[in-house]
Order: sequence, then structure tokens, then C-alpha cells
Amino acid sequence: MTASDGRVAMGRPLPLVLLHGWGFDASVWDSVRELLADWPIHVVDAGYFGHPSMPCLPESYVAVGHSLGAMRCLAETGPGCRGWVLINGFTRFSAAADFPEGVPVRVIDRMLMRLAADPAAVVDDFRKRCGAPAQAPASGLDGAALAEDLRRLRDEDARDAWTARQVPACVLAGEADPVVAPTMTRASFGEDVGWCAGGGHLLPLTHAAWCAARIRAFANALAGSSAGVASA
Repeated sequence: MTASDGRVAMGRPLPLVLLHGWGFDASVWDSVRELLADWPIHVVDAGYFGHPSMPCLPESYVAVGHSLGAMRCLAETGPGCRGWVLINGFTRFSAAADFPEGVPVRVIDRMLMRLAADPAAVVDDFRKRCGAPAQAPASGLDGAALAEDLRRLRDEDARDAWTARQVPACVLAGEADPVVAPTMTRASFGEDVGWCAGGGHLLPLTHAAWCAARIRAFANALAGSSAGVASA
């Protein structure tokens, strides 16, 4: 996918690395992947429902994250990352004195307490709030992985990573997101946001074509600018 010096070869699309959010799995990207079937795509699965997958990162790629996956883009992408597409994302999820737009910590702590006793109920309640159906019986859940990433939602702060970013970003959000309110989106990323009218928290599912078109345009623009440098 890249020239010998690491730059993008002319005419070749940058691969995409897709990261899903808490309480979901890689299937959240199925419709988007169908619409980008001509694109090289690598999908990360946290393994909440079994079968975790962490593919090797391409030499150059665009990281695409949904919800917690967007925060993971900020924190975990490697030196080959050429840009971020952050969907229904945030730089911080829990509220703090300097981030009142976040979710109160006590709400996340209650979820953690319930998760230890009945992980299926906690996941199902969260998915319903997002507008998705229930997922799996308790026997199919990895409670440890769910708890680890729920604590990450409570404790992690990627605001410095966002401020210090050195790659372009495309931020996409839903105007009617019941989980990440527009106020949280703006507090995280400022005003340069692509808003989906009427969109909720599951834009890759409910507005797959809208997301795919913007991912394609962003990645094409990055590949074009990189190719121009390579051919100069």
C-alpha cells in the first residue's frame, strides 16, 4: 500500500482500521464495510462477545473509531496512522470539574457494580439506550473485558492527545445522540464537526451510507495529498 519510503503510492487507497465502541463488536461496521467493499479494511474486535481480533496495523492507514473506538484512535494508533475518522466520539467520557459535559462518574460506577453481578443486563440496557437490540446471553460475554473498558470510559482522558494531534481528523456526530450529547462533542472537538441531522449514537448502523461517503472522501483526500508528495 505504500511506496518504499513509507509514503502512499499514487492511486492506491489508504487502508482503514476500524475500532468499535463499548458493548458492541466488529459487526457494527458490517454495512459500512459493504459500502466500502473496494477498500482494504482491517477490523479490531475487543472480544466482548468472544473472538477478539487485533490485526497487525498496515504501514500506512486511516483509523476509524466509533464511540470508545474513537478515544482508542487517539490513544493507540501507531506511527503509520495518517488520519482519524471519529464517529460518535469524545476525548473524555466521564464528567470532571473542567469537563462538566461528561457523564457523571457515579453513573459509570453503578454500571460497574451491576456488571459484576449481571453483565448481560448492563450490556442490554446500554444497547437499548443506544437504540440497538439486545446482544447475547451472559454465557457469551467476557465480563473482564467489558469491565476493563468501562473503567477506561470512567478514567481515561484523551484531551491532551487531541490537542497535540499531528494528523488530520474528521469528526462525525449525531444531532440526537442520547449517549454523547452535542455539548460533549463540542467540548471534546470544538465546532469543526460533521453533524448528521437526526442521527443518534449508532451512525455506522443507522446512517451507514452517510458515514461511508465521508470516510471515503476523507481517506481519498489523504491519499491524494500523500501521493502528490510522493510524486513531487
